[in-house]
Amino acid sequence: MSVRRSSNTVSSARVRGLTHVDPSEVSLQTALDALADPVRRTIVRELAAHRDWAKACGTFDLPVGKATRSHHFAVLRDAGLVEQRDEGPRRLNRLRRAEFDRAFPGLLKLVVSEGITPNSTG
Repeated sequence: MSVRRSSNTVSSARVRGLTHVDPSEVSLQTALDALADPVRRTIVRELAAHRDWAKACGTFDLPVGKATRSHHFAVLRDAGLVEQRDEGPRRLNRLRRAEFDRAFPGLLKLVVSEGITPNSTG
């Protein structure tokens, strides 16, 4: 599994421990397991609706505590779905849409569209 350290130059223990897995190195089972949880799907859908690096971890409206929230972000990072970087006290997020789509074509589109209710025109 290919792991990449954050390129952020801030020197903190939090940044030093931040790793990102390339989606091409992730198994289908790992990707499916990451996307199986409704909280993680909510995170993915919210990131898909915003520009890269616009959402900090603390800005998501999630029904879980801080430690559980951190766990969910770590699972998404380990599955190659999310990239994170620290800016001051905030940890910003980016959905790795293009990279993940190359590894698992169509999977992310299904997850993102799951939360969209079609308009009824009749």
